[in-house]
Amino acid sequence: MEEKSTAFAEFDNNILTRRRNLLPTWIKVFLWIFLIAGALAAIFLIAGSLLTNISLSVYGINANHPYSITGLLICFLFLFKGIVAYGLWFEQKWAIQAAIVDAIIGIAICLIMMAIIPFTVPSISFTIRLELIPLYFYLVKMQKIKKTWESL
Repeated sequence: MEEKSTAFAEFDNNILTRRRNLLPTWIKVFLWIFLIAGALAAIFLIAGSLLTNISLSVYGINANHPYSITGLLICFLFLFKGIVAYGLWFEQKWAIQAAIVDAIIGIAICLIMMAIIPFTVPSISFTIRLELIPLYFYLVKMQKIKKTWESL
């Protein structure tokens, strides 16, 4: 009779035992983009006093310096997205809930920038935020895999 070694038991499992395999390729691509963007946001916050003119933008929010109110908001959004991307890539249990919060925050900011800000700030014109499309599918996918992610 052949005994199975427990040291190699993890290699005998199905390929879906890795949480990362639950993520579609398009989300994995965005993970790397936001890992890099989160690192750059940290660098911008650290070296912000040395930067004279840097263009920052996300969800229709624009800034020319990381130490302005909107610049800080953008940098913190990218830092949060970087943390979420890190959690998803390295298969942290908390990452799926953080990703759902990230998607909801992104959708809310897009809707505010689309439906409220153009009518209250005359210098900002109405634009349709196309980021809503991938954010919606991101939210749906994260909600769909939440139970499986947390059980692995």
